[in-house]
Amino acid sequence: MSMTCRERPRTARPANPRFMLPALMLAVLGYQINATMLSPALPDVVRRLHTTSGLVGLSQTLFFLFAAVGQVTLARLSDYRGRKPMMLACLAMLIAGSLACALAPNIGVFIAGRVLQGVSAATFSLAFLTLNDVLDPAAFGRAAGIISAVNGGFAGVDAIAGGWLADTVGFRAIFLGSLLLSVLGTAAVFRGVPAVPPTSRGRMDWLGAGLLGLGLTGLLVGLAQGASWGWTSPPTAVSLVGGLLALIAFVLVQRARGDHRRSAAAAGTAATAVIDIRLLASRRAWPLLLTVTLTLAGAFGALALTIPLFTQDPHAGYGLSATHAALMYATPASAIGVVGAPLAGYLGPRFGWRRIALIGAAGSLLAFAVAVAFLHSGWALFAALAVLGLTYNGISITALNGLAVVSAPKGQEGALTGLTGACFGIGASLGTALASGLITAAGAGGAKGADAYTGALYASLALLVLAMGAALLIKRAPATAADREDGEHPRQAVPAHL
Repeated sequence: MSMTCRERPRTARPANPRFMLPALMLAVLGYQINATMLSPALPDVVRRLHTTSGLVGLSQTLFFLFAAVGQVTLARLSDYRGRKPMMLACLAMLIAGSLACALAPNIGVFIAGRVLQGVSAATFSLAFLTLNDVLDPAAFGRAAGIISAVNGGFAGVDAIAGGWLADTVGFRAIFLGSLLLSVLGTAAVFRGVPAVPPTSRGRMDWLGAGLLGLGLTGLLVGLAQGASWGWTSPPTAVSLVGGLLALIAFVLVQRARGDHRRSAAAAGTAATAVIDIRLLASRRAWPLLLTVTLTLAGAFGALALTIPLFTQDPHAGYGLSATHAALMYATPASAIGVVGAPLAGYLGPRFGWRRIALIGAAGSLLAFAVAVAFLHSGWALFAALAVLGLTYNGISITALNGLAVVSAPKGQEGALTGLTGACFGIGASLGTALASGLITAAGAGGAKGADAYTGALYASLALLVLAMGAALLIKRAPATAADREDGEHPRQAVPAHL
């Protein structure tokens, strides 16, 4: 598959690809263990900080909320300030957040630390953007697959390790481990990651970024808290409606910024749009963002909530312990995803990221359909979820991230990548909120046995069907230089061998 070479990025010093990739892996891993290892340790947080499960749950909500906001704003800001400075800023926030959580005397300090850690999620998007800046397409694909595998954690073992640390040492040990990795990652990034100059002219549109952050905050808070607040309650309505209104205002501001930017006199002086509305309205962007949201809503909601509840339910499911359920139905899927991610990274540049994303979407849909059909067979469910680990955890997530990076026009790489990262958070929140609401409603309606989970499972299946449809609408990137200049083609990197 032939590809047009892009011009060499202007680097402040030569890249060292062999050292750059380990440095980025350390940076991403330092953030990721805060997302995967803490979940089984949450009861220990409640006990040791003498707080409530509601406040600890709020800390999780804010962590993922600010992860979405951070990816949108900091990834875009890196177009103006450079990838490396923003990655170092993210790691500084991660270090501060890990230290706050490790030493937290109360839940307030703990929540503040989790917010700082959440913002540092932009490290993942910045790692992808950095790789795309300095590597050729084939090398980028291989490295992106490795970064995606690392972003999944330690193949499912991290969740078990988090529970063990909580039982033996306490939750603070998890954050001390994150702190150590983050310090090592900061040193590695400072030494091994090349300083590529900014790719975008003009200056950051802080009004647009603020409206986008406000809109995402309203939607994510409403989705995450709707089940506990009540879907028709005033707080939920204010969050959801306010979020939608902020997003509408964001679109209007971006349209005005885009018109202004296209004026030659304004170039380099006016705030440029966070994301060009022409790109957002094209089939290069909105089907991709919709596919990410629907895929996460369908798969993550089932894997993170419905399946664990069902397998541990003694009346409707298998009645397993939490550890047994994790070993059988969570760890294998995560472990196989570690294999699928590099595979997707290898195949993406060779056969096209869009084609690999379609394979991942179709495979995830088929695997989950088998899981629903054979729900009462423990080994059939095990096999189906293992395949889902390959197609969803490995192939889909890697391909969709890779597609976002290479589909962005020159000068706006951080915009589409950051929005894609935010859609991962929106999809995950939507999926868990929908599954929780359907399971609760089924129980309140008198559903018995497996019927209490049927609605949530079929809703997840329907979301994956819609994700497949949205993936089919993604337009393949054109191959001409003219298309690349008008924001319709990705930049392609210079050769750099790993």
